[in-house]
Amino acid sequence: MTRPVVNASVAVSWVIVDESDPRAESARAEVERDDGIVPQHWHLEVRNSLVVAERRRRITRNAADLSLDFLKSLSIITDSEHDLDAALALARSHELSFYDAMYVELALRRGKSLATLDGSLRRASIAEGVSLVE
Repeated sequence: MTRPVVNASVAVSWVIVDESDPRAESARAEVERDDGIVPQHWHLEVRNSLVVAERRRRITRNAADLSLDFLKSLSIITDSEHDLDAALALARSHELSFYDAMYVELALRRGKSLATLDGSLRRASIAEGVSLVE
């Protein structure tokens, strides 16, 4: 299954060294081979994570800017055809944030695998029959 849905947790692990994870590296290889796809709010989540990392002095502003440049260099497609009602139902049934449910909704609608490091999101995806990038 190509073109995985990429959760922000994975993208952040690509650019913040102490969050590196083998599952994220597998996802990165898939994205470099055949693009990735994200919901619109992914761009906000990633930037928020970098700002928080700056504030906590885990990375410098320069490192955050370079990280954004790297992420922009990847072939990441932004999906804008979301089903908000389906995402709401997923959030309710799996006790996810609405934002996280949007990743599951996207993977289900597009028939794609999901790359995430978030445990709740992984469990919900498995329950919904969404394959995970390992």
